[in-house]
Amino acid sequence: MGDADGKIAGGQAVKRCCGFHWRGKATVMIPIITLPLMIYGVLENNLAYQCMYLVANMALFWITEAIPLYLTALFPVVFLPLFGILTSEKVCSFYFSDTVVMFIGGLLIALAIEYSNLHQRIALNTILIVGCSPRRLHFGLVMVTCFISLWISNSAATAMMCPIVKAVLNEMETQNIFSIYKSQEEEPVEEGDPPHPSTISMAFYFGIAYSSSIGGCGTLIGTGTNLTYKGLYDTRFPNSEEKIDFPIFMAYSVPFVVLVLVFLTYFSLQVTHMGLFRPNSKIGQEVKKGAESQDVVKDVIKQRRAELGPMSCHEIQVGLLFVLMIFLLFTRKPGFFPGWADFLNAKAIGSGPPVFFATVLLFALPTQYTFFKYCCGKAPFPGQTLDACLSWVYCQKYTPFGLAFLLGGGFALAEGSRVSGMAKMLGESLAFAGEMHSVLVISMCIIISLFCTAFASNVAICNILIPIFSEMALAIKVHPMKLTFPAALACSLAFHLPVSTPPNAIISGFTGLKTKYMAIAGLLPTFWAFLCLLFTGTVWTMLIYPGTTEFPSWAV
Repeated sequence: MGDADGKIAGGQAVKRCCGFHWRGKATVMIPIITLPLMIYGVLENNLAYQCMYLVANMALFWITEAIPLYLTALFPVVFLPLFGILTSEKVCSFYFSDTVVMFIGGLLIALAIEYSNLHQRIALNTILIVGCSPRRLHFGLVMVTCFISLWISNSAATAMMCPIVKAVLNEMETQNIFSIYKSQEEEPVEEGDPPHPSTISMAFYFGIAYSSSIGGCGTLIGTGTNLTYKGLYDTRFPNSEEKIDFPIFMAYSVPFVVLVLVFLTYFSLQVTHMGLFRPNSKIGQEVKKGAESQDVVKDVIKQRRAELGPMSCHEIQVGLLFVLMIFLLFTRKPGFFPGWADFLNAKAIGSGPPVFFATVLLFALPTQYTFFKYCCGKAPFPGQTLDACLSWVYCQKYTPFGLAFLLGGGFALAEGSRVSGMAKMLGESLAFAGEMHSVLVISMCIIISLFCTAFASNVAICNILIPIFSEMALAIKVHPMKLTFPAALACSLAFHLPVSTPPNAIISGFTGLKTKYMAIAGLLPTFWAFLCLLFTGTVWTMLIYPGTTEFPSWAV
């Protein structure tokens, strides 16, 4: 008995050690496991294999998160110069490129919208316009989240909508319209844990999480993955005649990847979670009862709006500056008529300056202008300064500056892969795809992206896959944009797991819903995402970028 007990205790000790210290072990083991790549590269004096050693380590660290994502993104700063692939000055320039500056500016603008509470006013007013029956309410919440996510981060949009959804659902249960939690028999939970959301409740939470991921695909500043793709494409193909600018990006992604997909996702959740076409089912009856009591929900939304008070000078200014930023981005170089950047053409103007112009004004302008009445007045004068439209302390607290490292690390790694010859070598190894029809090749790229992004960071997966797809396109003589653009958008469309993307993690933590429900709920949206991306990659690409029908001379 003593030996048996000792073995059990020893096994539990090993299990605990691996459970609590696996990251430390992985940090040591991963570089050792991939070491043959480095040894071969040094012996053969082959920079491609040395770079592959770095890429393999970064990919594994990004996927396992054995060390923080942002720290892994700084590996190129150390190892690309050490391996003799790029100079330190060249590597470091990628960490504050025009794309990274645009990304940081977009984050600060989004924080200003949150800081002024403008986003909540937009959300509540839109819901009141759409209607307050369960189906209309679900539609309104999905569409509002999708729209807001076009301009602010997906995680911020989801985090903002969760309390609104919770308030509405609580009122539904208070009025005995439908139950918002599953019973202990339907879904047992541990003692002390909160009850599990009901099927209808899950439809609302899944709707805001999925629509925020979809909305993020619509603009360059919608999510970091879009700007990562722009930076990778511009770095690898600086002479490309097909440019990725703000208006063109929206024209490419919004019609099908955003509008059509968000409607299909809403429709899917209505069928699977809200009894659409099943009026006699239990859920269908509850939804019908909710439609008869929509005035109750309307009162809740109105109360939340009344708590915000009248629109403040602060909100008006932030709204105007936001519109100014969008206008400047649209008219910089629209492509179909001369933009303001074409007239100020002494030096090339990127997307960073117009974003930061609006950002600087946010820090310069006060939240209100009551100080004017003191200019010619008499004492007593105010004893404190007025706040600006955006506080730097607030920015420091809530801006994920590490994402800038993640973007920059991906750009540096992509350039290192190109210069060392590694990306070309990998692309040529995939030349067998040249015998396949282009639709099948695009499908393969989309499926790989959708699968990989379900298990790891969207930006990290984009950094890993896009350089490979770029070289594969050159190897099989296909325009790089046909393979890379839909694949890059696919990296943002992760619907199955909490770890897939921040919106999924937020609703999972906020509601305590179990992963099995999310894994099943994400099946139809993922299928629709594949179809929308495939249509966009095969048909819509040729309309937005006519030059993609043939292999370009600049890519040779």
